[in-house]
Amino acid sequence: MNVSYDLHIHSALSPCGDNDMTPNNIVNMAYVKGLDVIAITDHNSMLNLIPTAEVAKRKGILIVPGIEVTTREEVHVLCYFPTINEGMSFQDIIFNSLPNVKNNEDIFGQQLILDHEDNISGKVERMLLSSSGFTIEEIFQLVKEHNGVLVPAHIDRKSFSIVSTLGFIPNTIDIKTIEVFDLNVLENMKNTLSLEKYKIIKNSDAHYLVDINEAYYYFNLNSFTAKSVVEHLKGSG
Repeated sequence: MNVSYDLHIHSALSPCGDNDMTPNNIVNMAYVKGLDVIAITDHNSMLNLIPTAEVAKRKGILIVPGIEVTTREEVHVLCYFPTINEGMSFQDIIFNSLPNVKNNEDIFGQQLILDHEDNISGKVERMLLSSSGFTIEEIFQLVKEHNGVLVPAHIDRKSFSIVSTLGFIPNTIDIKTIEVFDLNVLENMKNTLSLEKYKIIKNSDAHYLVDINEAYYYFNLNSFTAKSVVEHLKGSG
């Protein structure tokens, strides 16, 4: 089945995410824009996943458990999991590896934990924009142990991308799918990467509601499940 997707959306938990990025607002905007599948990929935490999944279920939208991890090298990678339990277990490892540095709300923004009615139930005090304690190879292995898939984020950007930071995609990790932010830039990267080796996904990296993708981008799934999305990104679905 063909499904429209946006697998890179930040909630108000990410300090760079607008406070209007609540579970209901995100899901309702995705519904209005005709999306079938979304992922909330906050920085180094998944604490707004469960309430968003609850809201999405009522709208018939599939939530893929996801997180945007900052590696020790300061590379952003998207990690997706077939179940909430596997995702939350992984996020505990990532969060516990972050340096014990308090977030400065005046500089970076609030890190809001929300419930399924968009009420603020708490805040994360530790700064989520910090780098985790793991290298990209170590995160790849952790994701694999949790039955997930790792996708390098916005490889075409000049900061926090695997290409801008490392200059290449290491052959020590078996990457099948890469994310781009601007498809027009991709043409200029043919001399840097063998693009034919990868599936390419186009996400919004939305920090504001208006930035969430329209239903322009699709992939074909064997079934309407998070596991099927993960298998697709692994190159086996």
